[in-house]
Amino acid sequence: MGHDGQLELYTAVANQLKEAHARVRALQVPEGVRMALTRKLLVITAAAKHDLADATRRLERFIADLDAGRIPEEER
Repeated sequence: MGHDGQLELYTAVANQLKEAHARVRALQVPEGVRMALTRKLLVITAAAKHDLADATRRLERFIADLDAGRIPEEER
């Protein structure tokens, strides 16, 4: 992939991560659940620095889970 294509992919993933963070902030869930979801997004963000393709797949799964209402239970 050329430099421009790679940059476009990074930009797309960054925008999706930004949107996912906004969605998590807007959820009406206990704070523990919000923190767990935010941690998952931070892990995906860190992964994007090393393996953009894997981070993209993980982010797509995360968003699909949010869309389907699959939200983890509050951690104890």
